[in-house]
Parts: sequence; C-alpha cells; structure tokens
Amino acid sequence: MIMTVEQIEKAILNLSERDFGELRNWLLDLDYQRWDQQLEQDIMDGKLDDIASSALAE
Repeated sequence: MIMTVEQIEKAILNLSERDFGELRNWLLDLDYQRWDQQLEQDIMDGKLDDIASSALAE
C-alpha cells in the first residue's frame, strides 16, 4: 500500500514520543547518507574541481 504525504504526516502526528524520536533520528541519518552520496557523486563528476583549484591556489 502506497501512502500519500498527507497520510504519512497524519501517521507521524500519532506517534509516541519514543517512536517519533526514532523516526527523527532515522530521517537525519538518511539525509546525511544521501548528502554524502551526492557529494561523492559531485566530486566524481568534477563539479567541485573549480572550487578545489581556487582553494588550493590561496
């Protein structure tokens, strides 16, 4: 069953404090993982080469 964002939001509002904390921590970890993956991909794609060159030149 696929839930809509609205359904997910309502379900979150009904979580206990403990479950909400666990969900929050899980979401933060997931967000950090995705950010790291995007950064690694940007590095591999050379998107940060200009920034790195400028920093090394200083």
